Amino acid sequence: VWNRTPARTDEIARAGARVVATPREVASSSDVIMTIVSDPPAVESILWGADGVLAGLAPGSTLIDSSTVSPPLARRAAAACTERGADYLDAPVTGGTWGAEKGELVFMVGGKPEVLARVQPVLAAMGKKFFPLGGPGAGQTVKLAMNALLALQVNALAEALALVMGAGIAGEKLVEVMQSSMARSPLLDLKAPLILAKNFAPSFPLRLMHKDLGLAIDLANQLGVPLPSTATAREVYNAVRGKATEDVDYAAVARFWMER
Repeated sequence: VWNRTPARTDEIARAGARVVATPREVASSSDVIMTIVSDPPAVESILWGADGVLAGLAPGSTLIDSSTVSPPLARRAAAACTERGADYLDAPVTGGTWGAEKGELVFMVGGKPEVLARVQPVLAAMGKKFFPLGGPGAGQTVKLAMNALLALQVNALAEALALVMGAGIAGEKLVEVMQSSMARSPLLDLKAPLILAKNFAPSFPLRLMHKDLGLAIDLANQLGVPLPSTATAREVYNAVRGKATEDVDYAAVARFWMER
């Protein structure tokens, strides 16, 4: 294993994993390589750098990237793997930290179905559902759409709570009604108590949600698809991100109304 922050490998090393110095070393000694980093520049660095994964990738191996990046970058990585006789899947995930710890992540996969079938036992150590969605980049496209949907839901909840609380009604009352109505969702069940308690310890950081909304809008512009709600929500997330002095969960979007 390799991590850009070496200290983060300490626990898995104690469990028996072999820690190496570069992504290239991981690739040269593995049949299946998984990568997951924060943004497109990080992916480019660990794949195409002098000691990157592609420099050590062997023919017949499989690279699975679970980062959330743009579909064009995923297709570029797939082409680079093909040139080296290797397979590639873009397989971003949803489920957050808790899903990873429980082995209940959901994988959205772009690439050949037969490659997914071959590596599914590896993914099953971390996930419970695997959706084949199309060719390279398809997983990323659906992931960006999913994150836009999640961001909009939490933004709408925060806005609704601000309205109710501004009228002098406890936010808990709105949540109680919501949980007995068609507005209920597992996401809002999870985030509502955190917003009410102002507990924004990051499960999925706001800075990454902001990044993903930007990627979704970029993709929409390329496709000629207007995303007015997503664009507006991104401005709200951007305002909160600009004022944050610590890493916070994307539920902290509620600060937009709390701090007014």
